Amino acid sequence: MRPLREILAERKELITKYAPPETQAIHAQAVAVLMARHVASNILAVGAKAPAFEPPDHDGKLVSSSDLLAKGKLVVCFIRGRWCPFCVGQMEAMNLALPQIVQAGATLVAISPQNVKQSFFMHDQHKMRFPLLSDGGNQVARQFGLTYRVPPLQEAVYRRAFVNLPFTNGDESWELPIPATYILDRDGTVLYASAHEDYTERPEPSEIVHALRAKAQPS
Repeated sequence: MRPLREILAERKELITKYAPPETQAIHAQAVAVLMARHVASNILAVGAKAPAFEPPDHDGKLVSSSDLLAKGKLVVCFIRGRWCPFCVGQMEAMNLALPQIVQAGATLVAISPQNVKQSFFMHDQHKMRFPLLSDGGNQVARQFGLTYRVPPLQEAVYRRAFVNLPFTNGDESWELPIPATYILDRDGTVLYASAHEDYTERPEPSEIVHALRAKAQPS
């Protein structure tokens, strides 16, 4: 399995090559503002108790975190949506790592603000072997401290690129989560938390597997 950082670096290179410099500057400024606000430093942290959640999956079936945690540890990836090439790259990499995650005694789910239909399209197109949950209104992401409002200049860029968040997400908020990956213990305690204001940065699946295996060792 190729390192995720190589896959994401290739996608960043394509954007650098083909996106207009002014568009790139707007995206960079949006990330800089989030970093200045220290959004990733204020997320639900290791040792905290994660809120219970029960959003619908890509088939519209409600999925309870309590039911998932009854089986073992839970890996939760918060992503922006199927329109984001970095989210897609991460999900494809996590899909390949799924057997190792299961072997380490955990279940994997991904959560995005996109509606059920968009989640179904993403799940089907990329042949995901784990549930993709639709977090309407970012209700779950907000409880994890991940949400922000897309700045007006970046919103205009997205609209020109046909990234219509009101359509894909089903609300007019233009709100997204910063990408984040969590490992929850069976009682909901956060064992691992990784988030970044820069949506091009994601943890390696091997890091998640290593963390799961380390947490499985007796102290």
